[in-house]
Amino acid sequence: MTSTPQPFILPKERAIIIIGNYGSGKSEVAVNWALALRRSGVSPLAIADLDVVNPYFRSREAMAVMEAEDIRVVAPRGGHFYADLPIILPEIKGLFQSSGGTALFDVGGEDAGARILRSFEGFIPDYELLMVLNANRPFTNTLVNTKKMIRMLEGASGLSITGFIGNTHLMEETDAQTVVKGCEFLKEISDVTGIPVRFITARESLVEEVTANCPGVAVLPLRRILNPPWNEPARVVAAGTGPAIRI
Repeated sequence: MTSTPQPFILPKERAIIIIGNYGSGKSEVAVNWALALRRSGVSPLAIADLDVVNPYFRSREAMAVMEAEDIRVVAPRGGHFYADLPIILPEIKGLFQSSGGTALFDVGGEDAGARILRSFEGFIPDYELLMVLNANRPFTNTLVNTKKMIRMLEGASGLSITGFIGNTHLMEETDAQTVVKGCEFLKEISDVTGIPVRFITARESLVEEVTANCPGVAVLPLRRILNPPWNEPARVVAAGTGPAIRI
């Protein structure tokens, strides 16, 4: 099973900003997509960790894996690596202003996380603002709740959501039916809001079945990479087709 993205999962703009509510899986999606983009030839490629809310499950956790694939990672290092402080590195503004390459920005959860984007007002060029949505999470499990979340994220960030990324799952209990139901829900939200579905995700072993049951929707194969510090044995991830890398 290849993790190379289909052509219509490639970036539409140079700056790709990923937001969503807590537990939606934003960082896991950002890391997997970044790796898939790099393996499909997108270069230069950078990912900026803008999550100043949650000290766990952040894209910086996969720093070693991404840097091994020649992806530039912009995130606090050293003693501030696990900090949940509002640290905004000056390099991030440079990523927004740069005219070359592709940059993904992994933003913290809900309005508390999205509000950081206000700090870059006037510096953000043409962009994709993609909302990651897990239909099994509170606040995005109904149409009414999801519309409230959309308004909250747009209000906090000062930007307009340009697309959805479906990441419906039930952790280890996820099966193809779970993902397909999430895809159907996302299509309903797209029809009501007018915001298009960019793609959905599925565990690699489920991609074939999900693709067959979600016609017209791109599916990004997802591999579990991020794990909290207390789950150290699980912090071994496969980097491409090579040997496993411990981070």
